[in-house]
Amino acid sequence: MQASDNSGLVVRGLTTTFDTARGTAIAAADVDFDVAPGEVVGLVGESGSGKSVTLRSVMRLIREPGKVTGRVEWGGRDLMAMSDEDLRQVRGSEIAMIFQEPMTALNPVLPVGLQIEENLSAHTGLDRRARRARALELMTIVGIPDAERRLNEYPHQFSGGMRQRAMIAIALACSPKLLLADEPTTALDVTIQDQILKLLLDLRDRLAMSVVLVTHDLGVVAATCDRMAVMYAGRIVETGTVVDVFAQPRHPYTRGLLGSVPRGRAVRTMLSSIDGTPPSLTDLPDGCAFHPRCSFATEQCRRERPPLAPVAPGRMAACFHHDRVAASEAIL
Repeated sequence: MQASDNSGLVVRGLTTTFDTARGTAIAAADVDFDVAPGEVVGLVGESGSGKSVTLRSVMRLIREPGKVTGRVEWGGRDLMAMSDEDLRQVRGSEIAMIFQEPMTALNPVLPVGLQIEENLSAHTGLDRRARRARALELMTIVGIPDAERRLNEYPHQFSGGMRQRAMIAIALACSPKLLLADEPTTALDVTIQDQILKLLLDLRDRLAMSVVLVTHDLGVVAATCDRMAVMYAGRIVETGTVVDVFAQPRHPYTRGLLGSVPRGRAVRTMLSSIDGTPPSLTDLPDGCAFHPRCSFATEQCRRERPPLAPVAPGRMAACFHHDRVAASEAIL
């Protein structure tokens, strides 16, 4: 996935492993992707495919027994080579992250307003009064009603949707240029999901901000993202614009995901599904990790791992039989 210039995010060969009692789990393997300024990129896949680990690895938030290798460049600087102090200056100010599960991500014993102010205190020279005013402004921007009163309230006094808005306010406190959003609509009802996604897109436009959006919801991807990267068993298996990937998937896993989306065209019809289960990350099969579940698999797939390679203008796929997949019956 190619970004337009070096002012964006460039990830190359990102690999994250965890030593466990059952062996080494490869949670992310040779992950490559770029994010251009102002672009929204969706990172898609089933639970356990490596999406959240990838974001945490980019932010260098993986702790022992995890190990991370590879290159992560932001604005031409290698985040992996930065000192802890330099990295702290980047986190929160230039790159911010919205964590999954706002119910547990907020500190339950601190008022929400103070949690927003903490980020400002770490990255700006604002005095207490200015930080308070900025926190109030942010809560208003993200659509929290009666913001002045709610500055002094605690997370348990907020609904799920309001907690997520508070998390967004914390992330945006220092006007970052890149936002990493890990399942920002998890556990929210559909109406609130729509509000949160529209808010993120509005803020992207107002702040000229790039976004990496982790989700398993293809409807969210269709509504919000410019490009997408599909992950399976820790690897990116397909990339491209959302329009192109939805119109003609080039990897059988992507095809299976799209095929499982309800169409609403027929009554009492079975939903399509992908046979089998994802492999254990401590015991990945030889060759392509998807071959045990793939109807296109051949002996080559069982022996060799296909590289992520260009298959069409602006498209990449890790499949020896991408032409057969593209030529198969339309699924949408």
